[in-house]
Amino acid sequence: MNAQEQAHNLELTSKIATVVNLFKLEFPDSKADFKPWRNDPDTQEWIDPDSIDLGFHFPGWSRQLQCKSILVQIRFHQEFSTLEKSLIGLELAGFNHLGMAWRLSTVENWQLVGCFLPSQDCQEKLKSFSRQVFSLFKSGT
Repeated sequence: MNAQEQAHNLELTSKIATVVNLFKLEFPDSKADFKPWRNDPDTQEWIDPDSIDLGFHFPGWSRQLQCKSILVQIRFHQEFSTLEKSLIGLELAGFNHLGMAWRLSTVENWQLVGCFLPSQDCQEKLKSFSRQVFSLFKSGT
């Protein structure tokens, strides 16, 4: 779900802002998009209500990242007994003019897959960012 719609309390809003700052520390030329999903029926069917979704756009095309935009989905699982949400992992996807260029899932094996992979340095930055987000949400939301 769009981060803009998930920011319904001060603690979560603060954590979303921290995620943006963590990403911008690794990729300073990026611009955050708090509402990456469009509000149309085709898009809405893919939205996970237990996720915080952010987009990051780059001026032009990033040669190092092999994309022009990155979608970051921070995925949670809600514990019904406590109504607390716990972090499952992150899904990151880089997009270029052809569509999805690459994907990184921390839910699976932390490996980047795709036809157009980022440089090794950028792969490490993406993994470092993901580890920092895990630390941020370690205590739950």
